[in-house]
Amino acid sequence: MKRILVTGGAGFIGANFVRYITAHTEVHVVVVDLLTYAGNPESLKGLPEERVELRIGDITDAKLVDELVSSVDAVVHFAAESHNDNSLHDPAPFVNTNVIGTFTLLEAVRRHDVRFHHISTDEVYGDLELDDPGRFTETTPYNPSSPYSSTKAASDLLVRAWVRSFGVRATLSNCSNNYGPYQHVEKFIPRQITSILNGERPKLYGAGTNVRDWIHVDDHSSAVWTILQHGAMGRTYLIGADGEQNNRDVLGSILESMGHERDAFDMVTDRPGHDLRYAIDASSLRNELGWRPQRQDFSEGLAQTIKWYRENRWWWGLLKTQTEERYSAQETTNARALAARGTEQ
Repeated sequence: MKRILVTGGAGFIGANFVRYITAHTEVHVVVVDLLTYAGNPESLKGLPEERVELRIGDITDAKLVDELVSSVDAVVHFAAESHNDNSLHDPAPFVNTNVIGTFTLLEAVRRHDVRFHHISTDEVYGDLELDDPGRFTETTPYNPSSPYSSTKAASDLLVRAWVRSFGVRATLSNCSNNYGPYQHVEKFIPRQITSILNGERPKLYGAGTNVRDWIHVDDHSSAVWTILQHGAMGRTYLIGADGEQNNRDVLGSILESMGHERDAFDMVTDRPGHDLRYAIDASSLRNELGWRPQRQDFSEGLAQTIKWYRENRWWWGLLKTQTEERYSAQETTNARALAARGTEQ
């Protein structure tokens, strides 16, 4: 592969993948990104312009997608609306980007016989009980619980159907929760870090017992590159680094690392449909393709992530203000709706 198209390459995981590719290969990367609130061209700052090309555009634009796909050897599809809270507030963009966008890309790679890799999430499997010793595998039935995870499940099924029905050369991967630099401040770890850096008390949904399986974004990038090169067509590979921790412990570690007491946070009402536990069995990826995570020391990765946000306020400062204003407006709307329902009763 000499030239690849990365959709959503100005977003968190996509931009880190582009950085990984430019650091470890000679591949030319074309990034297509609509630059919505979650896409930031500054996340690609400093990369060699002769090897990284940014095209601003929508993956539901069939003409643009066809033009871009026709010029590359492979497509790595990161572009997605991905924040659960936002999907509960307005599901429409999730259906448009995650379902229609994926369909548009699949039709283009089918026309031009281009290799396709689809990035998905472990959230399509629903959740596990906190005391369940099991983990998600490639054969776990889909059981999505939010508009976000439902639209990602739909996009996964489209890819599988295009492989079987039309012979599209595609692989899929479902990854656990990523963390690292360039992550939007609406997400759990950067939201807590940036709140503390701003002198504010961080907030924790519910009791904080919900468990996530954390993986450093660099390990996700290396796994995707391994699958793109060596994965079996039509296969789904789960990507994880055995990083299960509950949200309360993660927040406590962040606070402690930043010089605060582990309980220096406020508890807020849990969000609707908050999944209890995610856990990934990545044995197929490890045993069949030989991939191994290199960043499994969570405390070290967390310290490096905190350091990055501390040193890069220029990247997140305005985003933080806008995000917190949006959350505040949503909370006000929700409170009014609850009050109105109470009056009606």
